[in-house]
Amino acid sequence: MEFVNNEYFLLLLLLVPYVLWYFLYRKHAEPTLQMSDTYAYQRAPVSWRMRLVHLPMVLRCLAFTALVCVLARPQTSRSWDNRTTEGIDIMLAMDVSTSMLAEDLKPNRIEAAKEVATEFISGRPDDNIGLSIFAGEAFTQCPMTLDHTSLLNLLQSVRTDIAARGLISDGTAIGMGLANAVSRLKESKAKSKVVILLTDGSNNMGDLSPMTSAEIARSLGIRVYTIGVGTNKVARYPMQVAGGVQYVNIPVEIDTKTLSQIAATTDGHFYRATNNRELRQIYDDIDKLEKSKMNVKTFSRRYEAYQPFALAAVLLLLLEIIFRTIVLRRIP
Repeated sequence: MEFVNNEYFLLLLLLVPYVLWYFLYRKHAEPTLQMSDTYAYQRAPVSWRMRLVHLPMVLRCLAFTALVCVLARPQTSRSWDNRTTEGIDIMLAMDVSTSMLAEDLKPNRIEAAKEVATEFISGRPDDNIGLSIFAGEAFTQCPMTLDHTSLLNLLQSVRTDIAARGLISDGTAIGMGLANAVSRLKESKAKSKVVILLTDGSNNMGDLSPMTSAEIARSLGIRVYTIGVGTNKVARYPMQVAGGVQYVNIPVEIDTKTLSQIAATTDGHFYRATNNRELRQIYDDIDKLEKSKMNVKTFSRRYEAYQPFALAAVLLLLLEIIFRTIVLRRIP
């Protein structure tokens, strides 16, 4: 156990003058009776009440000590744990262009992709997983981490309106999205390194071609799984118009040839996901990947531990009141 505010223990020094005052004041405060000779009382038995006469003062001191401990904020100590686990390093590269709002998947492509990715991350607690997002440009939403709670929070915050609001260029820069994910894996020491690339279009933006990025991934020993999301013909798409939303049918233009070539170049696999069920098929193949040993250092969070001290202070004060006013009550 550790105390956050150790300086509060200096308050315990106040007990020294209090104890001195108590014994000095007690000599003058107790009632006295003058007698000519006390010889007859020298062998008188001492009652148990007399033996406990200083107990209320001791209880007050203990209660004060417990209150000081509460002020010092006791916390459970931080415990570190080193363990070896089996896992792989994975980067999710997700298309967030405005076309991902198409509703051929339920409720739409982007939400279906996030839902499946959430299930995937939750089912692999020992894997280093990160997230890259791309539209006309690409950037890292979350670097690889074992802190999947933070990763899931960042995943849920992914929206397609970053392109619609002009924060990044709209479009589909598959090459840039793949390159961004690969750059996060190049320093990885894991035997199995994987990129899961999900898109609903064809490369039409960016300075780097998809195949160039695929060659870089192959040279680094990174396997790329590509997923083309969308139906085979047209998809229902919500278009913002004056006064509301109008639904239109847009053609599905997935460059399956390029996505297949990326997967083949890196010894991965290409998937076509026309519904939510097919989108989950990637799990079976990734589970078959070779595992690699990783040293993981974890720590437990600190928790406030003032409650026992506060309870002890209350009980000690109650006992002091009971002994002072009832058990050891003095008249006068």
